[in-house]
Amino acid sequence: MSDVVKGPMLGGMTRRELHVVPVPGPGAEDVLIGHDGTAYTGCGDGAIYAVRADGGEPWRVGATGGRPLGLEWLPEGRILICDAHRGLLDMALDSGEVRVLADRVDGIPMRFCNNAAVSDDGTIWFTDSSTKWGIEEWKSDLIDDTCTGRLLKLLPGGQPEVVLDGLSFANGVALASDQSCVVVAETGHRRLRRYYRTGPLAGNADVFAADLPAHPDNIAGGSDGLIWVTYASPADATLARLQKSPKAIRTVVRRLPERLKPTPQRTVRVAAYDDLGQVVHDVETDATHWHMATGVREHDGRVWLGSLVEPALAWFDLA
Repeated sequence: MSDVVKGPMLGGMTRRELHVVPVPGPGAEDVLIGHDGTAYTGCGDGAIYAVRADGGEPWRVGATGGRPLGLEWLPEGRILICDAHRGLLDMALDSGEVRVLADRVDGIPMRFCNNAAVSDDGTIWFTDSSTKWGIEEWKSDLIDDTCTGRLLKLLPGGQPEVVLDGLSFANGVALASDQSCVVVAETGHRRLRRYYRTGPLAGNADVFAADLPAHPDNIAGGSDGLIWVTYASPADATLARLQKSPKAIRTVVRRLPERLKPTPQRTVRVAAYDDLGQVVHDVETDATHWHMATGVREHDGRVWLGSLVEPALAWFDLA
């Protein structure tokens, strides 16, 4: 059964009612919507679950044996899975069969496969958040500011190719509505980068949106043609200072007990951008019963959210 959380108007942003839908596994990090409205998510127990918005009983589709994060649809109807431990996978809906599409780049295992988008020609665009730290040490990568994140592409039948590197915790990936460019979130530096696929700037990159009010996580193209962005936590001044501190100081902080490290604030906030990088929607809700939105999917006016820390999905209606 879903719970409705009514949030106050916060900072002049749009007010929405948040509906919370429990999931059998921990940390329902991303969300994907099927043609019939069914929501799919991957959890910390390695399982992929299907969830009905009407409150019907969720069911287990299959398991990756790792830590599934970003989810997308492949042209043949299989679910593409970015698994932080196992790499780029896909799964059959009917049997739960899992195949490994890519787990190495130039012969070196990926450390933190995170999020993806699939273009109409079957090319998979995906991120490897860090070449130094894995998902269990995601805070360490942000503190160290390793800038080893990458945007990669995988052509059908090909091998992964790096198209952008030097990214500060590469995270969410989305295609523009005309698929002329790919947008990738840099969580550590609070910005969105754009890589041009076609046109006179093809092969080049620039900044799509900078100085965001919060740290972006997963992003996704919506059925409304907009690029939806989750804000996992507001801008953290302490983290920003640490990233500019001498390496010795960052090393000391990284080794501190978890409770003493910078921690995401308890919020729920998402925004939607048009292809020019202009904000169209900015929505914040009460975070008392559900927080830390890390996955987002707009589908026919309903916005679904996933969370790295919550055993539940959530949604709100735009209308």
